[in-house]
Amino acid sequence: MEWLIGLVCLALLIIVVVGYGISVYNGLVRARNAYKNAFAQIDVQLTRRHDLIPNLVEVAKGYMKHERETLEAVVKARTGAISAQTAAAANPGEPGAMQNLAASENVLTQTLGRLFALAEAYPDLKANQNMMQLSEELTSTENRVAFARQAYNDSVMAYNNKREVFPASVVAGMMGFAPAALFETDDPGKREAPKVSF
Repeated sequence: MEWLIGLVCLALLIIVVVGYGISVYNGLVRARNAYKNAFAQIDVQLTRRHDLIPNLVEVAKGYMKHERETLEAVVKARTGAISAQTAAAANPGEPGAMQNLAASENVLTQTLGRLFALAEAYPDLKANQNMMQLSEELTSTENRVAFARQAYNDSVMAYNNKREVFPASVVAGMMGFAPAALFETDDPGKREAPKVSF
């Protein structure tokens, strides 16, 4: 009779441990899916940003004939940012992809800043209705990217916290849940949207 009670207790203990492991695994999967979904929102806003840039360059090209180098730098930075965005979208949270994305978006922001600074010297360009509208849309998109980045970073932090606490870290290690990287800019000054004043 005692061996039967011992067997029942052992079976209950195994059920509790397996149930806990399943619960932790499911929680990690939900957290991973949450940060991937949050990255998808960044992806949408970055695509919108990247789609606005060719129109902006085209409008500026007509007025800034002597600023070809700056316009080409914006186009090149956009191409690099799209490439980095595609790589990051293929594997959101992967540290190398996220660092590359942040670096390429920083370069794009800097070149856009130079474009807008040069545009100040062209009053006709500043007064152009298309340029004003594109600038306004770009500023709005920059704000959306910032909000989406914050939501993504919050989701990544929740996931990383969940996978690092004991005893969930044991399940995460056994099941291959790798840490996810934040989407951060290198310099706090670069976190601001380019100043647009038309």
